[in-house]
Amino acid sequence: MTISLREYRRQPSTEQTGGLTVGVDLGGTKIAAGTVDPGGAVVSRVRIPTPRDPDRIAGAIAEAVQRVRQGRDDVRAVGIGAAGHVDAERSTVRFAPNLGRHDKAIRDIVQEATGLPVVVENDANAAAWGEFVHGAGAGHEDMLMVTAGTGFGGGIISRDRLFRGSFGMAGEIGHYRAVPDGLPCPCGQHGCMEQYASGAAHTRRARELAATDPAYAAAVLALGDGTPSGLHGHHVTEAARRGDPFSLDVFARSGRWLGQALADLASVLDPSVLVIGGGLGDTGELIRRPAEVSYRRALGGGAYRAYAEVRTATLGQDAGLVGAANLARLHELISFPAVSR
Repeated sequence: MTISLREYRRQPSTEQTGGLTVGVDLGGTKIAAGTVDPGGAVVSRVRIPTPRDPDRIAGAIAEAVQRVRQGRDDVRAVGIGAAGHVDAERSTVRFAPNLGRHDKAIRDIVQEATGLPVVVENDANAAAWGEFVHGAGAGHEDMLMVTAGTGFGGGIISRDRLFRGSFGMAGEIGHYRAVPDGLPCPCGQHGCMEQYASGAAHTRRARELAATDPAYAAAVLALGDGTPSGLHGHHVTEAARRGDPFSLDVFARSGRWLGQALADLASVLDPSVLVIGGGLGDTGELIRRPAEVSYRRALGGGAYRAYAEVRTATLGQDAGLVGAANLARLHELISFPAVSR
């Protein structure tokens, strides 16, 4: 359990919320760690490769934490954002497709190695919290963030609190079934929204359309190797910013799916702000505009509904690191006894 952001802001800043916390962004290929101050600024950072052996991951995290805090005695706690399912106790990554299933109690291992209190959180939840506290969601009490990258994840903030569900696994928004018997998904199901609204789906869509009509796609194909398989998301973004009709059409199609996802989720959660993060969020207005149009068209109730503001994320790749560090700060204020080495 954490205190709410509102309660956190009532704490005396110098005595209870001062000092630094470490945020860790654990991904399939890299471990990024940084010391973060109470205002969300990253003071120092390190980056190391993620070990291929799942049994070595917790030790590598501890190594990154020790390196980034070297020479400092004002680091208070560690927050780890992990790409996978995290248990309700914020201790163990139960399942992580890109890290290997290991069910290791990462929190306990890192605590013992560093002597610092540790909290583990899903990486998309951590990124959402970072945007809520220090980014695009600032000033709101209820926020929904979607991370449209290789996958399609997200985080839910309700009344200033991160919503985790009974088992700690709420917010897996990429895996509700948007299309019955649709495209296969690595999760084992078919038709998951991840297969239609993610950054990976955006790139796949561009390649499929280019293969169907290479003449229409000539401008963007020229930015790669000239073949649809050599087309990547950054090529589509670059061409769209130049006004290429094909690339703008791809963004319009991806925006329709993303807006549908936002509308579906808003119908259930009714947030005041919707934040688009991940690789697609980094494209700014190219994706925000068509997604907002689609969201407003798809939201049930039409003119009788209040529409949430649609924004793109502002913290970029630091969102997960900053969010994890702040969650550690909140958690440390109320939950952790002293940890001895």
